[in-house]
Amino acid sequence: QVQLVESGGGLVQPGGSLRLSCAVSGSIFSILTMAWYRQAPGKQRDLVATISSGGTTGYPDSVKGRFTISRDNAKNTIYLQMNNLKPEDTAVYYCHARTTTWYWGQGTQVTVSS
Repeated sequence: QVQLVESGGGLVQPGGSLRLSCAVSGSIFSILTMAWYRQAPGKQRDLVATISSGGTTGYPDSVKGRFTISRDNAKNTIYLQMNNLKPEDTAVYYCHARTTTWYWGQGTQVTVSS
């Protein structure tokens, strides 16, 4: 069993930055991969960043160079640093963990608007 709690969302102007946090608890030893997803109203939930147990990261072209996923093992926390935010980044952002099943946090709203 894994529990995920996101925080750090909010309202930011285009070009601004936010850092999202995902606090992980439970059977963290069993986690193979963690990721951040986002979902806007009426849209599919899309992957924005992944990090493997070995530390390998991955990003789609839409965020590569602007977003960075990182891990602090001592704090059992995953971060998503988002720079140069654009209005199209507006969505609910979800933390995800994969073991033998999938776990999701409740999400945190990110709104990019002037």
